[in-house]
Amino acid sequence: MMKMDIDLRKYLQQNHKQLTWKDRMKIINEITLALYRIHKEKAIHRDLHSGNILYSQFNDYWYISDLGFCGPADKSSTSIYGNLPYIAPEIIVGRGYNFASDIYSIAMLMWEISFGQPPFMDYEDEHILVYNIIDGIRPKIVPGTPLEYKNLMKECWDADPLKRLDAYALCDRMERINLDYQSMSDELFKSEINNLEVNKVEENYTSSRLFTSKIHNFGNLPEPRNATEVNDFDKLSNEQKDIDIDGKQKKQKLFYDEKEIIQQKMKRQNIGDIDDEDEVYNNPNLHSKLEIPDGKFLNK
Repeated sequence: MMKMDIDLRKYLQQNHKQLTWKDRMKIINEITLALYRIHKEKAIHRDLHSGNILYSQFNDYWYISDLGFCGPADKSSTSIYGNLPYIAPEIIVGRGYNFASDIYSIAMLMWEISFGQPPFMDYEDEHILVYNIIDGIRPKIVPGTPLEYKNLMKECWDADPLKRLDAYALCDRMERINLDYQSMSDELFKSEINNLEVNKVEENYTSSRLFTSKIHNFGNLPEPRNATEVNDFDKLSNEQKDIDIDGKQKKQKLFYDEKEIIQQKMKRQNIGDIDDEDEVYNNPNLHSKLEIPDGKFLNK
């Protein structure tokens, strides 16, 4: 059996500040290629996260592991199993696993590689996280992310699984992006300034239950949507939502204050360095008035 040295989550914790975009492109390219090979066999992984992406120092290559939950595309499953921050919104609302749900997980990995820490790491309440994932909340895109990488990531985390790329198209586009970066001289990256302000967190944050694969039981949830679709404030004002998550009833009252939204937008415009397109993914005022924290091996 091949010996793996470290998983992606730990690798990023230890090395992220030294990684250039040339390095990051190589990592995600090898991951997307491994996923393509899984999908080519008509199988769905169902539990992709940075804890089961493994690196072999001997081969200098990244692999997808933990295929125990992997299965044929036509294999039905009534349970939802996985790391919550990486689970696609359609899975959360009970539509069942599909190829596109793996693609969504890849988008979360793309973001994690760009930032250096897991998505939604500041969330402590999984009930709030569940509701915001299906309501279009996505991690804030890191400033300085290459445009082609950013666009690819956004396509892959679309709320509509039919609008996501399939594994072949994703692999093809990522391969071309990676080739462009690998053809660049290392000298071009020596002066690359890492402006990522990685929050200081305790070493044990990865042991949070949010980042542990387990069986979930979600129920009575609305249909997933992209953040840009949340625009009918009058209709949504004071809307009551009953959420049944892991067998626990939890009521959440949504209140939309259009005046507050406008004020917040104006404040951000005065700052002058906020990407409006990115802001829509993360602005809690565009969603609910909840306090949302900032925040076998297959290869070639």
